[in-house]
Amino acid sequence: MKYIKILLLVLLTTPSWAQKMEGVVTYERVQYWTKIISRLTFLSQEEKDRVKMTWGNDDEWKTKMKLYFSPTQSKYTYFNTQGQTEDGNYSWRQDEYEIYRDFDKERKTEIIEMLGRTYLLEDSLNMPRWKIMNQIKDIQGHVCMMAVTEDTIRNQKITAWFADDIPVQAGPERYFGLPGLIMELSLNDGDVVITATNIEMKPVVEELKLPKKLKGRKITDADYDKIISTHIRDSIKSHRNPYWAIRY
Repeated sequence: MKYIKILLLVLLTTPSWAQKMEGVVTYERVQYWTKIISRLTFLSQEEKDRVKMTWGNDDEWKTKMKLYFSPTQSKYTYFNTQGQTEDGNYSWRQDEYEIYRDFDKERKTEIIEMLGRTYLLEDSLNMPRWKIMNQIKDIQGHVCMMAVTEDTIRNQKITAWFADDIPVQAGPERYFGLPGLIMELSLNDGDVVITATNIEMKPVVEELKLPKKLKGRKITDADYDKIISTHIRDSIKSHRNPYWAIRY
């Protein structure tokens, strides 16, 4: 952790980097329901059969996301507010999901719709405890290093691949804090994979601004963790899939 903070400080206090390192990343988020369901040993056979009838062999749920970033801020949300199947025959309203980070002020604001209501999470930044590994791979022409952490609330292993030639702390979903832009995330060895498909370097000052009016029940990180933990515990007792109502 100390190494990560020192490297970020060196990179982000260099004026030339600060001028260039802003833009927008497009991600493809793919969720594999078969893999997720196979982990949920507490589910009833009725629930498993319902999933099989719903998804069959086509269990990939794809969503386009976008991340606006600069050396000091980031915003992550849906690419479009309206979701749509690839054939265009079915569309729906996306749930509220906007993740704002202010790295200078070490504050965050998250607007998350789940469990039938919208929550407004405002708290200080709580950096994941990353461990950088000795592995690399190419993503969109960038040599990326591997880092791992875990989500103890959802019992998930998180694998991130970050590009240190784009020295910003930003990343997709609720993950950030590495010495470079996170280009890919894998949750629980591929249950969900979020991969950068395009990066456009351009000014994004306006896109990074918080909305003037923020709506939702105000909560903190501790409140959020309690809500998620309680929902998962109740779902296990009732033999239900908790991830129909919360983000995996």
